[in-house]
Parts: sequence; C-alpha cells; structure tokens
Amino acid sequence: MTSSPPIVIVGAGVLGLCTAFALKQRGHAVRVVDPGGSNASAVAAGMIAPAMESAIDDLSPDQARLLKAGRDLWQAFAQSAGIALTQRPAEWRGGQADRIAARLVTLGFDVARDGDRVITTDDWQVQPDQAMAALKTALGEAVVTGEVAEVQAMAGGWRIAADGRWIVASGLVVATGVAPALTGLPTATRALIDAIQPIRGQIGVTRALLVDRVTRGPGAYVAPMGDRVVVGATMEPGRRDTTPDDQTGRRMLEAAWRVLERSPQSLDIQWRAGVRGATADGLPLAGPAPDGESLFLALAPRRNGWLLGPLAGSAVADWIEGRAPSPDARALDPRRF
Repeated sequence: MTSSPPIVIVGAGVLGLCTAFALKQRGHAVRVVDPGGSNASAVAAGMIAPAMESAIDDLSPDQARLLKAGRDLWQAFAQSAGIALTQRPAEWRGGQADRIAARLVTLGFDVARDGDRVITTDDWQVQPDQAMAALKTALGEAVVTGEVAEVQAMAGGWRIAADGRWIVASGLVVATGVAPALTGLPTATRALIDAIQPIRGQIGVTRALLVDRVTRGPGAYVAPMGDRVVVGATMEPGRRDTTPDDQTGRRMLEAAWRVLERSPQSLDIQWRAGVRGATADGLPLAGPAPDGESLFLALAPRRNGWLLGPLAGSAVADWIEGRAPSPDARALDPRRF
C-alpha cells in the first residue's frame, strides 16, 4: 500500500488525527496537512463521557449506545497511540440529581448515589494536549504544516494545493472543522459543509487543585487535567469568534462554585475559546462525501469529538478500504442528510 500516493487528511483536530492514525495502523501511507496553531480539539477537557453526556442531553437509548461504543474503543486506541487514558469516577452534584440518576439507570449506565451526588464509573478522560501530541508523534513526518488553497479531482484521486506546491493523493479526507468548504470540492459536499453549525465554547484553565475527579452540575463542570483544572464550558451556537469573554468567564465561575458547594475564591485562571461544528442530529460526519470519488469527511462532532474520535476514524478507514462499517459507524455516514 505504501508505494501508492498517500491519503491526504486536511486538518489536524481530533477527528483528522484519529483518522490518520487508524489508516496508518492499517498500513496506508497518509499525510496530514494543517495550518498549525490551536484548534477546538485543544480547547476542551478531553471528556470520554457517554454516561453524563447521555443524561444531560436526554439522549435516546440508541444514541447512548453509540456513545458507549465510542468509549469502548478507547482502551485499545489509547494503548496503541500512547495516549494517557484516565479511568476514575465522575459525578453530578446539586440540582436535578434525581433526574440525572434516573436517566443513567434507564440508559444502562453504572450509577451510585451519595446524597445529592450522582456517581458513575462509565465516564473517562484524556488530556487533549497530551493526546494530540501523542498522535502527532505516532504519525511522525506524515504531519506537515500547510495552508490548503484548493483541491482538484483527478483520475484515481486528488491534487491538493498547499503553500504553492501540489500534493497528489489517492484519497482526500476533509477534517477542517468549521472552516469554509475547500475550493474545488463538489457541489453537494460544499453544501453539506456549509450547513455545519458553528458552536463557540469557552473554558478556563487554572492550576488551583479544585477537584480530583470530573464534577458536573447545573451550568458548569470542573475537571482535573494533569496538573491543571478545567472550568467549563459554554455552548454558544452561531458564534465563530475565539476571543475569551470576561463576563462569560465570571458567570461560569459562579456556576462552578455552586457546583462545588464552595465560597468563591480568587483564582489565577486563563480563559480560552474554540469553535466546534455540529450537524442537525448532533453526530459527526464520518464517511463518504455525498459526491466525489475517493472523497471522505471527518467533521462536526459537536462536543463529543474526543469521545467519538476513534469510532469516527475507524469508520472513515473502513469506508476507504471498501469494508462494511459497523452499525454504530454507519450512523455517522455523511450521506444520511
């Protein structure tokens, strides 16, 4: 396989990197082209949290099962990629505890109660910075810095113009987040990408040791992440700006102190903002584009990019190889819209 032109992945967020890693593990030559700098995958707490996400968003049993399937791929994926996977209890505190606990039980997740605290062992976590660095290390020289100007379909693949040079590819995976559709993509694919909704998210990072486990409640979560703690997070549909907002930060901190049941204290906290993409059903686009040969998408995971990264990457790799994807992976097929 490695003697053929590489499969080019445009974008080095979590879905792009997971797809590239899955393909490389299967023996494909890959190249990841990314402009560099921070992206939405880095502005995150690295939640691998099917239980709490299912309960908070009131997901259906089928949707919850999909998130579980994504989580279940993580142990083997983390081990092979050199990613530090943390498995410790997570909890919900404060209001709506009865509703959250009931939803978790209905959806088949592990649940324990301690007063108004709801505890589950079904949610895990990675550190985004460490995970992205590990994936890039595993991919080595396949990750290159470049700004893609346009793409052109050609017999047997694609040509990608990046920083004044052309890259010939046997296949093209678009993993560009909420960026505009690349020039040269076919009409239906452009329309699908243009329909992705941007959602701005703001988090705060502090070295204050506020918690030793992911702790959620109405309006906020507080999560350990290595030697830091993350306070988050907003979901602001329609916004693409990434300048942190002080007023938003104050509101999040107020909610966080309520969740922690502690009096506010002065914190040295750094606010960050990123923009994620979302589809109409909240699931990623991971699979064949609606038009165009050898063209695939790995986009729009909403806030479950880290949770669904290995599943999305495996789905795209299966489609590229002409394999029948798993039933869970078929739910991510971009042609469902």
